[in-house]
Amino acid sequence: MADSHAKMTQATPQEIIISVLAGLFAPLLAIFLVVQLVLSIQHKHQADTTSEAAQKATLDRIKPFATLVALDANAPKVEKSGQEVFEAVCTTCHTPGALGAPKFGNKGDWGPRIAQGYETLIKHALEGIRQMPPRGGDGDLSDTEVARAVAYMADAAGAKFKAPEAAAPAAPAAAGAAGGAAPKADPAKGKAVYEANCAACHATGVAGAPKMGDKAAWGPRVKQGYATLYSHALNGIRGMPAKGGNAGLSEADLANAVGYLMTQGGGKL
Repeated sequence: MADSHAKMTQATPQEIIISVLAGLFAPLLAIFLVVQLVLSIQHKHQADTTSEAAQKATLDRIKPFATLVALDANAPKVEKSGQEVFEAVCTTCHTPGALGAPKFGNKGDWGPRIAQGYETLIKHALEGIRQMPPRGGDGDLSDTEVARAVAYMADAAGAKFKAPEAAAPAAPAAAGAAGGAAPKADPAKGKAVYEANCAACHATGVAGAPKMGDKAAWGPRVKQGYATLYSHALNGIRGMPAKGGNAGLSEADLANAVGYLMTQGGGKL
């Protein structure tokens, strides 16, 4: 009698492998496509590091917070022109009209202000008004520099203000007593004054000071005469401050110190 149950065909190893691979193909394909999609999105969002704007932004991010500048505290202040003050301080607000500032060159903005008069505008600039801080936020600006900047901006909008001119150089201070004569020096008394006030620079030659007793360094100075050397010591010259930095030094003591240094350098009073 024939067997009524059909016998199941046994699968070969090759067929099992093919079935497994076929079952994994769809999930692997899906994973591959997802990875490609993610990589494509990331590529589109990569930062632009080649354009000029991107390079400028990078430099702005890494620039130092402050810059140290060595300045000579004894150097005379050179006052800026109105245009220089505007470009250094005022342009931040007055070029775009920020915080209600009248825009540079805009006659409609400046007309009512010009009508107030030059002196009033200077007063507002010095003291500050509404959103504008005193002196435009730069406390180092002199009254003259502020006045020049006001005239520069107002004149660009139709005013006819006359900016302050540069001040004439100050005349040298009178050397000593009435008549401008330098006090008589006593080199013997000048040694103690020298040691207390002048030796810091003149004993070492620091900052270009002629060393005490160095006749080669003092020669050209001695030729200028005692009165000139005293005037230089009294008022200051190049890197040397007035009275050697000791404002309380009497003119008699200063004269004695100059006489002492001069004679030690080969000069005669």
